[in-house]
Amino acid sequence: MSEIPSREATWNLLCEHVESDNLRRHALAVEAVMRHLARKRGEDPDVWGVVGLVHDVDYEAHPDEHLQHTRPILEAAGWPGDLIRAVLAHGWGLCTDVEPRTDLEKALYAVDELTGLVAAAALVRPSRSVADLPVKSVRKKWKDKAFAAGVDREVIRKGAELLGVEVSDLIADTIEGMRTVAAEIGLDGKGV
Repeated sequence: MSEIPSREATWNLLCEHVESDNLRRHALAVEAVMRHLARKRGEDPDVWGVVGLVHDVDYEAHPDEHLQHTRPILEAAGWPGDLIRAVLAHGWGLCTDVEPRTDLEKALYAVDELTGLVAAAALVRPSRSVADLPVKSVRKKWKDKAFAAGVDREVIRKGAELLGVEVSDLIADTIEGMRTVAAEIGLDGKGV
């Protein structure tokens, strides 16, 4: 693997291309979950974290062409090809044909959508927090197709399958990762 971009440089690159607080909070949530999963799997949390942080770098400017502008942005910033590929793989079957092959790619593919469902499930709780969010609450919301209707549950299911884990275990890991940045992403019950 080539040199890893620093977390600070990655955050600055994201902020250069993404002004939306909601998209930035989403990026922070995905980063935290990716770091959690990396540690759990004995991988480098810094690598997995920066990939999670930058995964939607072109979304705000090009929502209808998501990931079509990512490669030039990351190449200009000196990102190595393997990490660019990992970012592109999270859009597999949706907006790219880059199939996730590595655990890093599979994890990003799975948790990108799942962080949205977990956040939505936390926000409808009285606490408005991930601190007390049980897996069963997210599973219940999973079954309600009208709840967080924009979340593609099939992508999450397929991602869990690619990783060789049960959806409930992936939900648990996602909640656990998001708890580490609850205040920064507005899910600590105190708002942002």
